[in-house]
Amino acid sequence: MPPDETHDSNSDSTTLSRNKKRKRGSWRLMTMAAIVVAVGGAIVARFADRVDAEERLARTTLEAAVPSVTVIHPEGGAPNQVVVLPGYTQAFTDAPVYARTSGYLKTWRFDIGAHVRKGDLLAEIDTPEVDQQLRQARADLATAQANLQLAAITAKRNEDLLKTRSVSTQERDNADGALAADTAIVQSNEGNVARLEQLQSYEKVHAPFDGIITARNTDLGALIDAGANSPSKELFHLSAIDTVRVYVAVPEPYSSAAQPGATASVTLDEFPGESFHGRLIRNANAIDLSSRTLLVEVDVDNPSGRLLPGAYTSVHLSLPSAVQSVTTPANTLLFRKEGLRTAVVRNGHAYLVPVTIGRDYGEKVEILSGLRPSDEVIVDPSDSLVSGTVVGIFDSKSE
Repeated sequence: MPPDETHDSNSDSTTLSRNKKRKRGSWRLMTMAAIVVAVGGAIVARFADRVDAEERLARTTLEAAVPSVTVIHPEGGAPNQVVVLPGYTQAFTDAPVYARTSGYLKTWRFDIGAHVRKGDLLAEIDTPEVDQQLRQARADLATAQANLQLAAITAKRNEDLLKTRSVSTQERDNADGALAADTAIVQSNEGNVARLEQLQSYEKVHAPFDGIITARNTDLGALIDAGANSPSKELFHLSAIDTVRVYVAVPEPYSSAAQPGATASVTLDEFPGESFHGRLIRNANAIDLSSRTLLVEVDVDNPSGRLLPGAYTSVHLSLPSAVQSVTTPANTLLFRKEGLRTAVVRNGHAYLVPVTIGRDYGEKVEILSGLRPSDEVIVDPSDSLVSGTVVGIFDSKSE
């Protein structure tokens, strides 16, 4: 092989070797660069994750610092416009029947539970003493009338004789005076006879009105003492129950519902599911100082007699809706020294609002002023809640 060709061959080999070394160096550099880039990317990603985690932690901390509350909207209007109060029934007319004359009970005609009409004979009393006094009074009256007749004749005769001067004026005046005295005696005896006849008429005891005999407190042969110096004993007790009076003590806050003419319904335990309708007739127009109640009378028609006097009743009175009110649960109220408050959420802040309560329904209360149906009221607010506190509304649907 010629020398020149050998030189060229060596030169080519050297060049090729250099190119390979140069390529291997480039690969090393590229590999190292890739490693550096990967490491740097990992460091950057890790740093970014740490920053993101710190930001999430900060947000979570801030969110946890904001109290979460549950809110409700007040319900418009009171749920119940009727107040139920205890009452008792009483007969429309109720009276004891006494004797007006003394004696012994001769007979009685009606017992308890009997329906009687006005004027019915209930009992008869045997009064021998009154009968004897009446006979004597009538005899005294007859004597007085005879004396009066003689005095009248004498007075007329003296008047005629005076015209002829046969008697003196004094004698005529004496005759006139005797006539006037005998006239007065007759009138007195007539009054005594009338009194005793009236007493004798009381031997028959009559019903003073239509009703039911609820008590009989005498029997045959019982001594009846109607003297003024001793307490009388009632013979019968009579009640009229075609209409019954229901008396109920209305608490002072509900007295506005106790106006005459208002309607009311009455229920009794012995008639479940049934109500009797009545009308408020009158009230006492005065609050009782001891109970702070107003006595009210409700009259209920009772033609069938099912309602009995003395029965315990529940009286349902409709309350007037004079103000526009709302109702909220009782656990929305806060008792502060400034007064009663509720907490409402407005623009992400809690505010304490003064309220005025009306009727208490147990789990709910009526709010007369301070709230609207559109307000978001916090349920069971914390006692340490301050007006203006930032709050978040708890959403139960998200869980």
